[in-house]
Amino acid sequence: MADHQHAPTEQTTANPVLVEAVRGDAVESVHRGYLAVVDAHGRVVMSVGDVDRPVFPRSGIKPIQALALIETGAAKAFGLGHGTIALACASHNGEVTHTEIVGNWLQRIGCTPDDLVCGPSLPWTDAAKAALIESGIEPSALHDNCSGKHTGFLTIAKHLDHPILGYNRGDHPVQQRVIGIVEQMTGMDLFDAPKGMDGCGIPTIAVPLGNLALAMARMGDPHDQPEVRQKACGRIRTAMAMEPYLVAGKDRFCTRVIDALGQAALVKTGAEGIYCATLTELGLGVAIKIDDGARRAAEAVMMRLLMKLNVIDDRAMGRLLNLLEPPIFSRSGEVIGVIRPAHAELQ
Repeated sequence: MADHQHAPTEQTTANPVLVEAVRGDAVESVHRGYLAVVDAHGRVVMSVGDVDRPVFPRSGIKPIQALALIETGAAKAFGLGHGTIALACASHNGEVTHTEIVGNWLQRIGCTPDDLVCGPSLPWTDAAKAALIESGIEPSALHDNCSGKHTGFLTIAKHLDHPILGYNRGDHPVQQRVIGIVEQMTGMDLFDAPKGMDGCGIPTIAVPLGNLALAMARMGDPHDQPEVRQKACGRIRTAMAMEPYLVAGKDRFCTRVIDALGQAALVKTGAEGIYCATLTELGLGVAIKIDDGARRAAEAVMMRLLMKLNVIDDRAMGRLLNLLEPPIFSRSGEVIGVIRPAHAELQ
């Protein structure tokens, strides 16, 4: 696990194949990637591939970013409950429940959807898109899957009397505070780290995959963090476990896993093949990156890791079985293939 930041370098060795897509009797496609499982003391429990390579955490790091909402006292000042805090950590479907809560939250802090720089967006899933079209309602920033995170940032700005204009800029006080928390949780100095912009317009900073896993481990076991952060981590964990539907939505992997396992596996998706998890009962953090950005492969790896680490009991497996090796369907609904882990460490 890296203890310093470095710029991405040319890849000299390919990451191993972690997942394969099988159609009929043949492997049709493969997904390469890397993964890290780390405890809160920085001990690497399991790693595959180049875990020191910097990666943009994307939405996988939202629970870490949401710590600022608790630590600043903004959540308490505005009376935020489990639902709103879960939405601050969410990549939600944009279903009616999600948008109504975010809309009410914005009203509470004296803002409107026009203040969200994520901009108008169609809902995440085909079903949610169809429901929106049928309702005759135009897509808005409320439907963007990051609207909860953005509303959380606005809440911090309001509470600390910072301007809401430019709250998404890297030099804004809210983002500076968030970056500081990410540095402390990952154990990295990110000043010279590779930087980019998330799809929703928020800065994203590359960190080695092993350090991303460390941050997720510290979310579950923040023993070396200040007392205010220890309490904030507990509040985030509780909110996600209590409101799994708000973390993602109907039929989503994150929602189904958290609903079945609670704080034992607080999983969080990110764009471009990123998946993270806080395994609270084991004191472990997980970070996965699929090289080609395939979410289906990242979810297959996450499920197999949860199995390998004995996080899933028999009762939960009955609810999650079809996620272990997801079937590939024809357009008429016939099972014609499967997505399955391919690396020896995942067997």
